[in-house]
Order: sequence, then C-alpha cells, then structure tokens
Amino acid sequence: MRNRLTTLMLGFVMSVAAAAAPTAARQAAGPEQYVGIWAGTYDGAATGTLELILDKGKDGGLTGKVNVVSEGGNYSADFKSIVFDGTKATAAYDFPLDPSAEVVMTATFDGAAAKGTWSLRAKGQTDELLGGGIAISKK
Repeated sequence: MRNRLTTLMLGFVMSVAAAAAPTAARQAAGPEQYVGIWAGTYDGAATGTLELILDKGKDGGLTGKVNVVSEGGNYSADFKSIVFDGTKATAAYDFPLDPSAEVVMTATFDGAAAKGTWSLRAKGQTDELLGGGIAISKK
C-alpha cells in the first residue's frame, strides 16, 4: 500500500511538473523574445500610431526606439530605459516635442500582441500630465 501511494504521489508530481514546463520555458526565454518591430495605435488624451523597434543590447537587455505619428507632430526617440518583469515591460523616453517632458509606457505582452498605457510626465516626476492606452502587435 505504501509503495502504491508513493508511486501515485510521484506520478502526480511529475504530471504537475510536465504541465508547468511550457510556462517555465516561456518565462525563461527572457526579453530577447520581444526583439523586433511592433506597430499599433495609442489613444486617450492624444491619438495616433506608433512603432517600437526593439533590439538586443550589448549588456543582454533591450534597447530600441519609438516612431510616433501624432496630430502635434511626428517624431522618433530612443528609449532611455526598457525593463521587463516577466511579460510586463516599462519603457521611458524623452519627449522630443517638449524637452522638459518624458513618456513612460507600460505594456503586458501576450504572444505577438501587447496592451498597456502611456503617460506624459515632467522629467523626473510621477504625476501624469496626459495619458492613455496603447495596443501593438509584432510585424
């Protein structure tokens, strides 16, 4: 009886581990799985289209830039920072149309799509001046 219970428990543990393996592998892949071109839209206090170009940096993290088409003017900007925590990313760049401001974007990635928010702030501040949502997909 004891051996049968041990065998059943071992079988249960192995099936749970096997079921968790794809999730663990997906999480272990790291942010380099997001390298490429992502395009989509933003809305809220302003609307338009955007394109994120993400590359693998020399330090193993990600670098990149954003290209934005907006009513107030089109621009490109390099990301100052891109940080991933699992599938959630936070990125920031200096706002070229106003040197005293920066844009902080957060997004949760799900396969070849991501949704999140953007926030225009005074540099070094956390209070949002303008904001809205973003939706992008990998090209």
